[in-house]
This record gives sequence, C-alpha cells and structure tokens, in this order.
Amino acid sequence: MWPDRDRILWNDQGMADVTERMLALLSTLQSGRSFSAEELTGRLEISPRTLRRDIERLRGYGYPVQTRPGPGGYYRLVAGRSMPPLVLDDDEAIATSIALATLAAVGEPTDGGIDAAATRAYGKLDQFLPARLRPQLASIRASLETSQQRAPSLTAHQIATVAEAIAGRETLTFGYTDARGDRSDRRVEPYRQVHHLLRWYLMAFDLEREDWRVFRLDRIADPRRTGQRYHQRDLPADSALDYLRHGMATGKEPVTLIVDAPAADVADVLKYQDAEINSVPSGQTRVTLTPDSWHWLVLNLAFLGADFRIEAGAHARRACRTFGERLVAAASGATC
Repeated sequence: MWPDRDRILWNDQGMADVTERMLALLSTLQSGRSFSAEELTGRLEISPRTLRRDIERLRGYGYPVQTRPGPGGYYRLVAGRSMPPLVLDDDEAIATSIALATLAAVGEPTDGGIDAAATRAYGKLDQFLPARLRPQLASIRASLETSQQRAPSLTAHQIATVAEAIAGRETLTFGYTDARGDRSDRRVEPYRQVHHLLRWYLMAFDLEREDWRVFRLDRIADPRRTGQRYHQRDLPADSALDYLRHGMATGKEPVTLIVDAPAADVADVLKYQDAEINSVPSGQTRVTLTPDSWHWLVLNLAFLGADFRIEAGAHARRACRTFGERLVAAASGATC
C-alpha cells in the first residue's frame, strides 16, 4: 500500500548507515597515523570492498587520503590545501569544549594571550557541530564554571614560531629577560617546548654559551626564525621534561615521605608540587620530591591528616624536628 514510503524509509536508513560509517572512518584517519586495510575493516566491521569504496568517497569530498598498496600497505590522511572542516565525534567534541574552557581559565587577563584565543574558540565551536550535539554542548556550557588560575600568558604566535623552528631545525633568535630582570640577546638551536606546572619552557642549545639551557617562554621577546639549519645534538637527558626537572631540583634537598594514606589522597594534597607518588604493597604511599624549602613541606604535610615518616638530609630533619617541638610547646602552653 505504501511502496514509495517504504522505499524512502529504506533509503533514509541506508544513507544514515553510510554517513555513520563515513564519519567513523574519517574520525579514525584523523588520528594522524597510518592504518592497514585489515585494521580499518576490523575496526569498522566492513568488507575490503566497502572500505575501498568509502575511501574513494572521502577523496571525492576533498579529503586527501594517501594509499600504499601491497605488503606493508596503509591508508593515511595527509594535509592538503583544501582540507575540509574537522569532524569530531560526540566524546571528542565534549573533550574539546572542556579543554578550551580549561585553557581559557589559565593565564593573565590580556587580549592577545592564548587563553583569550581559547575563549573565542570556545564560543565558536558549536557553529561546527551537528544540530544533535548543540543542545548537549549548551548544557555543558551552562553547567560549567572554571576558576581563574594566574599564570604568565603567552600568544599563539610565540608558541607557533618556536614550534616551527623546532620542526624545521632552524636556529632561533630572541631577547630574554631572566629572573633577576637582566636582558640579553640569545641565539639558540631549539629542541622542545615543555608545559609544566602552569608554565611554558623552551629547551634549547645556546650557541653563545655553548651549552644547553631552559628558557621561560613568557620571558622571551620577539622570537625569530633565522632560516639557518642545524644538526640535532645528543641530548643531555632522556627527555626535555627530565632535563627541566633536574634543573629545577639543582641546589635543593630531595625528600622522601612514607605516608599512611592512599596515593589518591596524597596526590590531592600535593597537587601543586612536582612530586613522584607511588603506592607501596603495605598500603602506604611513597612520595619523592624536592621542595623549595622545608617550610613548604611542613605546610603541605599539615593537610594530610595521616601519619608519615620523613627521609631527608640532616638539615631538613633538624628543621622539622625543631618546628615540631615548637608546635608541641605551643599546644601545651609552654614556650621554647
């Protein structure tokens, strides 16, 4: 009785299946790595013939999919001049929205900072989402508040300029103001940018000083690529982050704590400390850190509400013992 209607319903369902499958394929390829035909057909639960047909559809839409046939062959999405807009699935869209909101809350209140750019992008994101996701994103926005965290603000141009120099292995020049306020001109071979404890750093080889250095990105002024290439040197550490942490710990006394509390509770108290936190079989938590001073260590330990043991050098142990005696005396009404 309703042959045309039945045909329309079948066609709509068929088109919906194709669209869902294409979005799943596109989302997988946009991860940036190469996939074999076996991986893609297994993930999407489709035949090799359907995969080839869908790849051709993506190319027809303007997505540059690179193919290598034969043994060791793969499919990979490569950058192209006419790359269509990014497609996000539901979880990715929500994660992007939350990440932008978090980034927007970190920095100084300036117009040119990357935090301000994140705020603008946060407001534009819903324009690129399918209609079914917009109400969900609006609900997240209405329900979410983020506390402002004061941190030096950077511009997207600063980060991008340094990143391009690192990728192209080009020497970089800039003006630098150190912690004492002294300014100098630097010429470096940049290696890696590091984001650590709300600060951005550049690890580079300083050509004038002939040694590795770490620079705060917010203290760098007018970074410029020179176009002069360099050969990668052997790194003085396993990673840029390891090198940064080692430098920050120089001159400080390392401390180990054995705490009678779960690792999650300890991590919550020490969330602003660069600490290595591990559970031990006894149910306790081992913490290794290099605090700026024993004063900061005692302040953090006061919030734990658990017994602990301190393994440290003589100076830190003596200072903690003296402070403990003062607390006992103060609580008992006596004076030291």
